[in-house]
Amino acid sequence: MTATMHPPGNRETPDLSIHRAGHTATVEMCRPPHNFFDLQLISRLADAFETLQADPDCRAIVLAAQGRSFCAGADFSAPAPPAGERRDPAELYRQAVRLFTVTKPVIAAVHGPAVGGGLGLALVADFRITCSEARFSANFTRLGFHPGFALSCTLPRLIGPQKAALLLYTGRRLNGAEAVRIGLADELVGQDEVRSRAQALADEIAVSAPIAVESTRATLRAGLVESVRAAVEREAGEQRQHFQTSDFREGVVAMAQRRDPVFGRR
Repeated sequence: MTATMHPPGNRETPDLSIHRAGHTATVEMCRPPHNFFDLQLISRLADAFETLQADPDCRAIVLAAQGRSFCAGADFSAPAPPAGERRDPAELYRQAVRLFTVTKPVIAAVHGPAVGGGLGLALVADFRITCSEARFSANFTRLGFHPGFALSCTLPRLIGPQKAALLLYTGRRLNGAEAVRIGLADELVGQDEVRSRAQALADEIAVSAPIAVESTRATLRAGLVESVRAAVEREAGEQRQHFQTSDFREGVVAMAQRRDPVFGRR
């Protein structure tokens, strides 16, 4: 059976779709080419995950995307807030925490760049299927501000504190093969196979006893939601301060001009 569903209240929204085949559901971001996120998209993703959480026939979720990128994070080329207003990631991160509370396994199909908060979104998943063309980067410090989307919690938990610190301090970009080598991703396949392999893994999980799978997952991820909630609270506070600095302004301009930033300490 294949069914098409939509998050509640968003039936005509073009930037997100859900369909289920058997016991596996696919949630697809539809903002090509880069799938930049904002509060609206993260809220709708959380709504979709919770809809599937309540669906007894859904046993596993594939998170995928259209376009060139899996998710290139936030769009800092968009106009800055009006004078006197501040960028405030707190509500977006509160919505992101909802993604971590779902008890069903999630597999991310990372067919292209997963950058900044897009990497954080990929780390919501239990497994990441990827390809050589993908790029993984926590590029926050290269933009002049503190890492977010719970990466200060999820990245060291996944690949260890030393490797995580290296990626977070430098903003280094890894291709799919490098990501698999350090444990950031789980399988490397051809780019046109990423979605189908993620679906196959989800289907493989879905034939196991669902209560046992969710219980095992809860044991393996014990304390994760609480750690994520604490991490994003601190991250949001740090980011609010950094958004006011000239280093942040320089980082955004340098990115737009495709040059290396020149940071001070201001």
